[in-house]
Amino acid sequence: MRSRALYRVYCANRNEIGQQESTRPIPERIYLDHAATSPLRPEAKAAMEEGFRIWANPSSPHAEGRKAKAALEDARERIKRALGWDGELIFTSGASEALWIALNRAKGTRRVVSAVEHDAVYRAAPDAEQISDNTTLDENCILAIQHVNSETGVINPVDQMVETVRKTGAIVLSDCAQSAGKLALPDADMIVVSAHKFGGPIGIGALLVRDYNLLEPVGGHERGYRQGTENMPAALGMAAALEAGDWQTTAADRVKFAEQLGKEVLRFGEQNDYIFAVTHPSISAQALLIRLDAMGYAVSAGSACSSGTLKKSRVLDAFGVSDEVAARTIRVSIGWNTTPDDLAKFAKAWKSLI
Repeated sequence: MRSRALYRVYCANRNEIGQQESTRPIPERIYLDHAATSPLRPEAKAAMEEGFRIWANPSSPHAEGRKAKAALEDARERIKRALGWDGELIFTSGASEALWIALNRAKGTRRVVSAVEHDAVYRAAPDAEQISDNTTLDENCILAIQHVNSETGVINPVDQMVETVRKTGAIVLSDCAQSAGKLALPDADMIVVSAHKFGGPIGIGALLVRDYNLLEPVGGHERGYRQGTENMPAALGMAAALEAGDWQTTAADRVKFAEQLGKEVLRFGEQNDYIFAVTHPSISAQALLIRLDAMGYAVSAGSACSSGTLKKSRVLDAFGVSDEVAARTIRVSIGWNTTPDDLAKFAKAWKSLI
C-alpha cells in the first residue's frame, strides 16, 4: 500500500512539473551546424522518391535493372557536370569511404597528409606521414590536402600547391566535403565529396578520379573500384541537390554576419563565408553550446566526428590556437536554407553573451 501511495505522489509531481514546462515559451529553433550536415533539400527528396519508385539493382540484366542503371548513370553525369569535373566518378557511401579508397587503393607506397585534415583521413591512413618543411615528395606519394577546413573555414590554396606537387610526380588528393557545391573544385588528381554537406541525402558521396589508372581495382561494382550495390535513389538525390544550387543568403549577407561577430571570429588566412570558428572571452565552449541550445540555436564545438569529446581540437592546435582560447571556441556554419533573419538573430544572441 505504501508503494502505491508513493507512486501516486510521484505521478502528481510529474504532472505538475509537466504543466509548468508546457507553459514555458519554446524558443524558435535556428540551425547553424551545416558543416556537420545540412537538411535535405526538397528537390533531393523528390528525386529520391522517384528513385524508390523505379528501384532495382542497377547491376541486374533484366529490364528493371537496366532502367535503374540508366538512372544511376544519368545521375553520375549530372553530378560531374554540376561540379565541373571531366574525369571519372565513383559513388561511395560518403566522404569517409571515399577517403579510404583513395588512401588505400591509390598506386603509391607513401601517404603524406596535412596537420589539419579531418579525422577520417587519419582513420583511413593511421600510419601516414605529416607533411613538414622537410618532406620530400616523389612519384610514390599520395598527398592529402583538404580544400576547406571543417572547423575554421580556412580555404587552402590547393591549386597553387598542385602546381608544385605535380612536378614531383606525387598524386594529390583533396577532401572537398566542405567546398563541393559551394566553391569551384581545385585541380587535384582525386577529390572527395559528400552529399549531405550541400543538402543531399546522408549515406552517399563520391570519389572523383582524374584517371582510373591511379587506383588498384578491387572487383565488384563501380567499374570494379568499389564493392556493394549502388544506392541509385540517393545518387538521384545528390544530383538534384547540386543542381538546386541557390542559397537563401547572399555572399554579402554572410560577410555582414562575420563582421557583426567581430573580433571573436578566428582567422588564419583566406576565409570562406559559411564556416566560422568563434571564441568567447570567458565562457567555455561546452557552456556556450548549452546556453545557445536553450536559446534556440544549434551550433557545435568543432567537427561532429569529435565534438562529443572534451579533448582540445587537434585542428585548432595545428593552427596554433592556445588551449585557453580553444576551450572557448565554437563553430557556426551556414547552409542553403539559412536566412538573413537567422543570421541577424544569432548575432544579437551572441552579443548578449559577450
